[in-house]
Amino acid sequence: MNPAAFGAPFLAVLFLLAAALRSLPLAGARLQVAMTVVRNASSVGAFCLDGSLPAYHLDRGFGAGAGNWLLQFEGGGWCNDVESCLERAKSRRGSTQLMDKWEDFNGILSNNASLNPDFYNWNRVKLRYCDGASFGGDALFHNGTSPLYFKGQKIWESILLDLLPKGLGTANKALLSGCSAGGLATFLHCEDFTNYLPRNATVKCLSDAGFFLDLQDIGSTHTMRGFFKDLVALQGMKPNLNGNCTASSNLPDLCIFPQYALKYIATPFFILNSAYDVYQFHHGLVPPSADVHGRWKHCKMNPAACSKQQIEQLQGLRSSMLSALKLFYQYSSKGGMFINSCFAHCQSESQNTWFAKGSPTIDNKTIAGTVGDWYFNRRNIKEIDCAYPCDSTCHNLIA
Repeated sequence: MNPAAFGAPFLAVLFLLAAALRSLPLAGARLQVAMTVVRNASSVGAFCLDGSLPAYHLDRGFGAGAGNWLLQFEGGGWCNDVESCLERAKSRRGSTQLMDKWEDFNGILSNNASLNPDFYNWNRVKLRYCDGASFGGDALFHNGTSPLYFKGQKIWESILLDLLPKGLGTANKALLSGCSAGGLATFLHCEDFTNYLPRNATVKCLSDAGFFLDLQDIGSTHTMRGFFKDLVALQGMKPNLNGNCTASSNLPDLCIFPQYALKYIATPFFILNSAYDVYQFHHGLVPPSADVHGRWKHCKMNPAACSKQQIEQLQGLRSSMLSALKLFYQYSSKGGMFINSCFAHCQSESQNTWFAKGSPTIDNKTIAGTVGDWYFNRRNIKEIDCAYPCDSTCHNLIA
């Protein structure tokens, strides 16, 4: 059959249909997104640790999602002293020049409706992490030979300024998210993000594995508190912590911990975390400094090898998290939660844990489904899993 026989209107429709089909991602296709360097970042004093320019990866939205934006902070730990920051500056964690220039977009960043049903057609952005302080510092160290730029706050601002004229400034809907150190950055910048966007925009925030606890380790020492205190001081973070929190606290440095800052965040917030987060297990509850004889070695590699007493201490980690979230759980009418009982860390960026056959669930709801229901107000969701070892849907990082 000759399509030309049907005339110009038919051909126009055929062309539009073909264009639409080309814009849809192929099932199972790998999505790699090129890096965009913020060329004018130096004008606002934004530099990575080594002085290189900040960067991000943007995959454009399409169809009904073309006016919506999802920004994802990259994670990757911190550096809280000069020595570790100098080392970090020589790696992809401190220099965009040493990063891969293409990034895989999976999980919450996927452009496939069958893999990311609620956000697949949004503008999706990954903010590269190169400052070592959760995009929160503003200081400069110079020993005469090797300057270190602690400019995470300026990096955040420079990327926003670059994205605003590209459509972020007229967004209809927006979600600020992040994983690990990037999840902490979401707590730091959620309110600030709202101020950049139109008043009529729907703006919400999601932290994945970023609810770092101020807790005592097995040696009764506040290891994470000491670590973060040094981080805040070295990188000049205090002015960029939540102002209402710091003004109300005798220990303003502690406002870097989400459990103290959360009540001052008015923007709707979703907390995705494992109650047995592997990072917090290995660095907060049982840091190497508290286990010099290696009694936790096997337990840290496989929970099934933990003694009864060690399991009790792990249950204490879960209890500490739930206690820190109690008021949010009870009184936040706009907040959402998915606290599962997996030995995991970061569950939104991996397809297997975000939304796939056999991905983690609570009450038969996946992480992607729960986050989507919360964002679009389909139902009010605060899911808390039963205690370990009851959850058979976990994708554990240690086993």
